[in-house]
Amino acid sequence: MKTIFSLILLFLAVTTSAAFAKTPDEVDVGSILREAQMQGLSGPSRRLSEFRGKPLVINVWASWCGPCRQEMGSLERLSRRYGGKQFNVIGISTDDYRDRATAFLQKSNITFSNFIDSKLFMENMLGADRIPLTLLIDAQGRVLGKFYGTKEWDSPEALEVIAKKFRIRL
Repeated sequence: MKTIFSLILLFLAVTTSAAFAKTPDEVDVGSILREAQMQGLSGPSRRLSEFRGKPLVINVWASWCGPCRQEMGSLERLSRRYGGKQFNVIGISTDDYRDRATAFLQKSNITFSNFIDSKLFMENMLGADRIPLTLLIDAQGRVLGKFYGTKEWDSPEALEVIAKKFRIRL
């Protein structure tokens, strides 16, 4: 009887988690991101719309997140190789403490633009109920894909996904 009850609970947990997976005001794949003022972390503050006109890779991370720290090097290599040319790369920190996020960026020698989301607006709009989260956004601001978990963003497999989603040749 305990086994059956446990299986029923497991089934309910798995099937209902998808229904609650959306964050408040989350923009779905295929929809256009809303305007947002982003507070600069490693440079000046900017509006999200300033990145329109060129595809955009957005990575949502936190300094305390091991998987986020693990993939940051591959995002830096991706940015150094392609950033600003065929697409841009930006990061959005969900850290509560700006100094911790800044210290992580400095220690890791991260050069692409990063912003801090102290009011959770970007976190909710992007759907960052778990991190790391990387989004591929087209030149008009439309969400083309959301990728949760650690990835090697400069690997041949990731570059193939990026090229296909952005319809560019890398």
